[in-house]
Amino acid sequence: MTAMTLYHNPRCSKSRNALHLLQERGFSPTIVRYLETPLNAVQLQTLLSTLGLNVRQLLRTGEDDYKALGLSNLQLTDEQLFDALLSQPKLLERPILVVGDKAVIGRPPETILEILP
Repeated sequence: MTAMTLYHNPRCSKSRNALHLLQERGFSPTIVRYLETPLNAVQLQTLLSTLGLNVRQLLRTGEDDYKALGLSNLQLTDEQLFDALLSQPKLLERPILVVGDKAVIGRPPETILEILP
């Protein structure tokens, strides 16, 4: 069976719904509660590459920290945004499902169905 990982925040309704969709279909993904166990730089870079996104696309723009840190400033480098994600894991868009060499952000949660085996 293909490895399946869900980057999950149990307090987020979208994340809970994505997990429910997986479980309804008989899948038991590895759950990464990234707020409790933040990603390191290698894990975050791998996730970005697998998603095929740039770091700005992975930021939750509605978070207070996004505004407080001035992350909407287009002059910020990818490295600065990357460092912000590492230091403030709640800025990571969620949920994210990784299945083998594919990944997708579950917004809306049904998006995760696109990469299921």
